[in-house]
Amino acid sequence: MIMEKEHLFEIALDIKEPLYIEKIDFSKDTGELNIYINFKKGSKFKCPICGKEGNPVYDTESKTWRHLNFFQYKAYIHFRNPRTDCKDDGVHMLIPPWAGKNDFTLLMDLMILELAMQMPIKKIAEMIDEHDTKIWRVVRNYVNTAHITEDFSKVKSVGIDETSSKKGHNYVTVFVDMKKSKVMYATEGKDSKTISKFKSELPGHMAYPGNIIDFSVDMSPAFIKGLEDNFPYANITFDKFHVIKLINEAIDKTRREEQKNNNELKYTRYLWLKNQNQLSDNQLTKIEMLSKQNLKTAKAYQMRLILQDIYNTSIDKTEASIRLNKLYQWAIRSRIEPIKVFARTLKANWAGIVNYFDSRLTNGVLEGINSLIQTAKRRARGYRNISNLIIMIYLVAGKLTFSFNQFGRMEY
Repeated sequence: MIMEKEHLFEIALDIKEPLYIEKIDFSKDTGELNIYINFKKGSKFKCPICGKEGNPVYDTESKTWRHLNFFQYKAYIHFRNPRTDCKDDGVHMLIPPWAGKNDFTLLMDLMILELAMQMPIKKIAEMIDEHDTKIWRVVRNYVNTAHITEDFSKVKSVGIDETSSKKGHNYVTVFVDMKKSKVMYATEGKDSKTISKFKSELPGHMAYPGNIIDFSVDMSPAFIKGLEDNFPYANITFDKFHVIKLINEAIDKTRREEQKNNNELKYTRYLWLKNQNQLSDNQLTKIEMLSKQNLKTAKAYQMRLILQDIYNTSIDKTEASIRLNKLYQWAIRSRIEPIKVFARTLKANWAGIVNYFDSRLTNGVLEGINSLIQTAKRRARGYRNISNLIIMIYLVAGKLTFSFNQFGRMEY
């Protein structure tokens, strides 16, 4: 039995009565396959608003959608799209089951979204021979629709981080659900106003600002001010790795100053900054030998080891406060200026530092999110505007749920 090509494509495209393929035009010269779909005379359809059956066709509008390629050829679906005349809800356009949200079919949209997770938009545009603005329109439409429906009502802990669209330019602040490791919100800037914007965003996602009890941030004065103004009852936790980074910087400044009068300290930077379990036997022997000398660097290093031990021990907030206070007293009296600067920073940010021993929040989640964002940025070699970067942040790190059952879609 020989099957007509129209019937074959009806099966492939899942075209059912009262719709049918009227004709198919294929041109090797233009590199296009054009499929024309119509509906039988006298057909009646369900109202896309109320769902009432048996509505007559009021009028039609010719529409075209770009479909997945037919081998290496572009494929287009053309349809005499009907509008129904419902006695209760009036005249409304039906949406055929293959239609995407723009000028592409639903399957084409799905392919674009999948590719956008893995490659730059410009490359996708080149691959399917379309302008990149059309690709961005598809991605932006689905991402924005999915993000609007996100439910943040159960979020208790939020992390805040910043990134840039290009090196050193146009910063974006991201707000992350620390439990689910997903971006909740992204906005331009890195000042205290970003916190206000986040607060204003929450009610649209069924969330009450007072439900968020913990924030994990770095020691940015702008973020701290924004949180104090907008979330006065929430606890702020400063990442432990950020605190250790500060004392490492103090150790390195001490070493650089001291090595001017002590050649043995030259080329030893990483001995003092690495964790002991990452040092070789020779390096351990070297640092043990240096530690026996009356060196400021060695004293600063011992303080770093004590700080790490405090963080690595399962102690409560009270015990941590006692031990950190002892470290502070030693550091502030040390006569080592970089360490004294660290001690003053410790004291100035005391509440946020000791809050870690209650919340146990770290920037590990934020670093994982930032890694996804940086990978997307490297692939695209930056983004020409902030809105595109934000859309991509939601796509790669928002863990969005996309719905492809568009309201009002034709049923037959």
